Amino acid sequence: MNNSLFRATLHALVTAIIASLLTNAAYADPAQPRDALLHGAPDPTGVAVDTADATAYYVAATGRGVQLLRSDDLKHWELAGNVFKEPVPDWAGEEIPGTHGIWAPDLSYHDGLYYLYYSVSTFGSQRSVIGLAVNKSLDPNSKDYRWEDRGKVIESMPAKDDFNAIDPAMFVDEDGRWLLFWGSHWGGLKAVEVDSATGKPKPDAKIVAVAGRPDTKSHAIEAPFVIYHQGYYYLFASWDGCCDGADSTYKVVVGRSRDALGPYVDVIGQPMLEGGGTIVLENSERWRGPGHNGVITTAGGQWMVHHTYDMQHLDAQRILQVRPMTWTKEGWPQVGEPLATP
Repeated sequence: MNNSLFRATLHALVTAIIASLLTNAAYADPAQPRDALLHGAPDPTGVAVDTADATAYYVAATGRGVQLLRSDDLKHWELAGNVFKEPVPDWAGEEIPGTHGIWAPDLSYHDGLYYLYYSVSTFGSQRSVIGLAVNKSLDPNSKDYRWEDRGKVIESMPAKDDFNAIDPAMFVDEDGRWLLFWGSHWGGLKAVEVDSATGKPKPDAKIVAVAGRPDTKSHAIEAPFVIYHQGYYYLFASWDGCCDGADSTYKVVVGRSRDALGPYVDVIGQPMLEGGGTIVLENSERWRGPGHNGVITTAGGQWMVHHTYDMQHLDAQRILQVRPMTWTKEGWPQVGEPLATP
């Protein structure tokens, strides 16, 4: 077999496997509760929604059409539908041929709307797009529930861009700037100021580099997520190999800055643009490849949501895990044990 045919065959095999995993995750029986979080939910981010009676939690995760999960206690989850009826929006499927599902959605709430940024790509490719959908409600039974797709926000082109347009995360800083972060491998993590009216980059807005791993051959950094805490902005990122089951080396790192656009430094002062990052969560005997995190903040506390492999249930693929997050006296985040264990 010649090299070109071998590469094409290998790519087709990997794509088929990923498509199968996405299908299984997204179309699990919605009538079955997700006790112990034992179902595939890669790349999660979430929000807390207060009602008159209680607080509900929603998580968006990688899958065909973007899967939404709902919980009343952060321990037991059920499927709450999909953002799109089709695997990917038509426009994204046309721009990214061969894609099978939506990756790494970012769910947040601002000014009366839920913003869901999402990425569409194929495995190992730099030809990627980030899109945006908005909704007034996350409750499918609400009269206000209707997802509006606003289309393309950012794209990346091989030989043109030094970034990969996946893993979006939107954040509004203390000065009211709307900032979109993204990036995976290549030139690292980027950010740009967006228009609050459209959710898309402002005209002539400058793309800013915020973190990278120039000191490594793989440049394996992705999944930015930013929060604010007591005078500092904290940039979370994930390093190394995300998707190799028991052999995964994924981990969560963090740095902080007085400005949301950086420069971010870790606990010893090493800039994240130069490969710095303080490890927050990494492999243990049971949990492998924890990473691609979001943070849910409420009046009652903060929780890190992320995916991980369970060594006792590897067949479940990357499961959703929720951990309490607290702060050291020096002002650095730390996470506790999982709220639910299969």
